[in-house]
Amino acid sequence: MKKLLLVLLVGVVALLSACGSNKGSNSGAAPEEKKEITVGFGVGTYEEQFRQSILPILEKKGYKVEIKTFSQNMQVNPAMKEGSIDASIFQSTAYMEAINKEIGADMVGIAYVPGAPQGLYSVKHTTLDDVKDGTTVAVPNDPVNQERALRILEELGWVKIKEGAGVEDFNINSMETDKYKIDIKILDPAQILVSLKDVDYGVVNGNYIANAGQKITDALKIENTPMQHRIIVSINKKDENSQWAKDLKAAYESPEFEEYIKGIEKYDGFILPEAWKNN
Repeated sequence: MKKLLLVLLVGVVALLSACGSNKGSNSGAAPEEKKEITVGFGVGTYEEQFRQSILPILEKKGYKVEIKTFSQNMQVNPAMKEGSIDASIFQSTAYMEAINKEIGADMVGIAYVPGAPQGLYSVKHTTLDDVKDGTTVAVPNDPVNQERALRILEELGWVKIKEGAGVEDFNINSMETDKYKIDIKILDPAQILVSLKDVDYGVVNGNYIANAGQKITDALKIENTPMQHRIIVSINKKDENSQWAKDLKAAYESPEFEEYIKGIEKYDGFILPEAWKNN
């Protein structure tokens, strides 16, 4: 009898131990998804778009979002690599891929953002016909935006891009003269708009035009922006399948965000995401 009771007691203890172990491990439960994210921006209109339309969508889903604004675009991606921000909205695919190589980052794009094309602007001239030898043209100093800018000038026949010129390693030596001996001035992208009074023409990123309350359609020449130069939401690849990344992507592709952009006059002329065709 005593032996039987002992066997039963050992069995009960073993059963309780197993139940407790299974309960503690909770092996079938999904990991808890983070609800606090930090999003980084450079100079321009993309932070305003986020604050006014994307942020409310995320907050309705229970997210707490910190917004970090950087005075220079070159500061954003190192912050992403070190983990002080989770996502950024300011760069194109081509720019992101160039920075991935430069700093050893592993960023990916998850959605396209309404973005402004580059354009050729002037406060001294009302026509492109004023171009001549010695005409001064300001272009961005970073390789990706500089390549875009000089492609505009190439289309006009003002300069010629050398065969085999890359994008991430593009520089002024990738260009040669064509019809005219253009005097190229290389400036920080954010400074070109305010420097137009000092040059004949300047190639300005459209988000600076919109942010200054001016019209993109006032450009003397607007680029036909290729997909690799369109603005994206970028994150670290390790976060690609996280729920917060999926919700961020969905917000940018939502009918609510589309309605907001199309209802604001300053975004006239912006390149709209292809995903909106499904709304």
